[in-house]
Amino acid sequence: MTALESRLMQGLKVLPPERVAEVVDFVEFLASRVQRDAAAQRLTDALGRLDALGLPPITDEEIEEELQAARRQRSAAHELNPSN
Repeated sequence: MTALESRLMQGLKVLPPERVAEVVDFVEFLASRVQRDAAAQRLTDALGRLDALGLPPITDEEIEEELQAARRQRSAAHELNPSN
């Protein structure tokens, strides 16, 4: 155990249970921020790579066509297996 981990453990031992719960909540909050920031960075990187491809933007009509095709496919799959 590192010195920092030892300090944390000693500090936790003197706290009442409701304060320990607050510490746990805060640690989970910090971890979620790290995960969110990492996800945002991955998205930014992906958008940069996509932009570098130089593809023309998708039109509203193309988006609508994709949505309708996906809905038709889902509907057909449901008709074949209604339990899903």
